[in-house]
Amino acid sequence: MSLRRRLTIATGAALLAVTVTGCSGLGRTMVGTLSYETGRELVVTVTSPSVKGCHRLAPSGATRVENNTLVDIQLYRTRDCRGENPIYVATNTGDEIAPGTLPWRSYNVIH
Repeated sequence: MSLRRRLTIATGAALLAVTVTGCSGLGRTMVGTLSYETGRELVVTVTSPSVKGCHRLAPSGATRVENNTLVDIQLYRTRDCRGENPIYVATNTGDEIAPGTLPWRSYNVIH
């Protein structure tokens, strides 16, 4: 094998390694859509949000949620994904608040 060919192969391998490493650092997403209805009856759809962290919903909160993503979520009545009795919403399902209860204000992904 010629020196030039070995250098070309080594360069290609190095570029591939850099590309794979760079892509692995990209944020993972929920893949799909999360839709919710606010207390003001406005429907909001979020496409492929990140799987990391706490996600806030609209300031007026959500009264209904449709989870059409590839991961399960937990809904909270607080803005910081804390508090008692979070609501579990599995992938490709939805939920609605009971009349007279507080709206959901945030969610996080269940890993």
